[in-house]
Amino acid sequence: MDINAVFRGGGRSVEFLDRINMASIVMLVEAGIVPRPVGGRIAQGIAQLMRVDRQSPPRTSADYLDYEPRLVAVAGTDASRLHTGRSRQDIASTIARMNLRAAVLRELEALAAAREQLILLAARHVDTIIPAYTHGVQAQPTTLAHYLHAFAAALARGAERLRQAYPRINRSPLGAAALATSSFPIDRARLAALLGFDGLVENAYDANHLAPVDSALEVAAALAIVAVEVGQFAQDVHAQYAEPRPWFLLASGELTGVSSIMPQKRNPAALEQLRAQASLMLGEMHGVFLIAHNSRTGMFDYRSYDPVPCTRPLQVFGLLRQVVAGLVVDKARALAEVDADYSTTTEIADALMQKADVPFRVGHHYASALTDYGRARGLALREIAYGDAARLYEAHAKESFPLTEAEFRAVISAERMVLGRRVTGGPQPAEVERMLAAERSLLEADCAWHGARSGELARADTALDAAFYRLAGP
Repeated sequence: MDINAVFRGGGRSVEFLDRINMASIVMLVEAGIVPRPVGGRIAQGIAQLMRVDRQSPPRTSADYLDYEPRLVAVAGTDASRLHTGRSRQDIASTIARMNLRAAVLRELEALAAAREQLILLAARHVDTIIPAYTHGVQAQPTTLAHYLHAFAAALARGAERLRQAYPRINRSPLGAAALATSSFPIDRARLAALLGFDGLVENAYDANHLAPVDSALEVAAALAIVAVEVGQFAQDVHAQYAEPRPWFLLASGELTGVSSIMPQKRNPAALEQLRAQASLMLGEMHGVFLIAHNSRTGMFDYRSYDPVPCTRPLQVFGLLRQVVAGLVVDKARALAEVDADYSTTTEIADALMQKADVPFRVGHHYASALTDYGRARGLALREIAYGDAARLYEAHAKESFPLTEAEFRAVISAERMVLGRRVTGGPQPAEVERMLAAERSLLEADCAWHGARSGELARADTALDAAFYRLAGP
């Protein structure tokens, strides 16, 4: 039993150990450290084990001490020369970075698909007025596009954090050995190039005992933030299910479930799963911090070969995309909910200041008193008679109400409040369309970046294959 097995596998660790071994023997021969005939036999042994492994049950351990006896068995005792100038320490750090960068690219791809779905839905609802909430209470009207763009922008920042982490992740520790390199003239730059790294983590102590920690923490932190934002979105939509007639819900089908006893219920199963999976994702990201916390440099705790597994984030981002694609919006119901409450009263205070130079706080107190007046009588704001509104203002401010009835009715209109916004970032359609266009451009740039990085890794793989099989022969 290998008590450390859980740390020495996961992700694509076995595949990446093979790639590291391929790069190592190529570099050792090129540097003259291993004679070419010996290197050729070692390369043939590596290739033979890869062929065997492809035809066998998947290997789970990427521990080099498990691998070397198998290589010696097929290539002879000289096979141990493969480990010249190396340690399991720098092998582990390299596998971890290769897993991290592969995971980040997959996560960015899945996150881009969810962002695209948000943008597509938003584009169909630039004019859809909805209630927005603060403290769980209806606050002001906005548009669904404005709301959805906010989440698209938040997820774009998450993608930006992962992109910014990538160049720090994509630096090679291989050749650092345990912590102080070795007396062999190991060409670390060549190893880095063969494995698709952009450069080196230069300090050998840092490469194995500090950089592995902060690289994993950086990715985990970025993913943890996204997990919180996904949970917020799930909760926002789920809150609608407390209403008899939600304006925002999932279409009946694979994303919903029917109660086993109550036939009228359509439970939002996908939303519940999205919230739960996002919470589990957050917990797993916290786990990365807890494992590294209070650990001395050189300890095994933070040396996992797959330090931030991507399984959960990919599941969460995929489910988010499905949920957004499955949302149904009742425009009339959303507007009716706005009209049934008092969320446009802020505009009364604004209008009084704009037309009659009434100090904002005086207008605010009046609008608050008008709200209490209407609610006490079971009236919606639009149901309050103009004469009553004027008399209440005169009693409150000791002067005539400066708004005509037409102006008063216009001021309390949700449509006017949304359309009349003039500030950058507001819900007015022209501004939302501008922001959505910018978001699409950003998404396109992110996808282009992703394609470029994936292309670089693919070209490095091709170059490594060519160099290795020239050495190994047919």
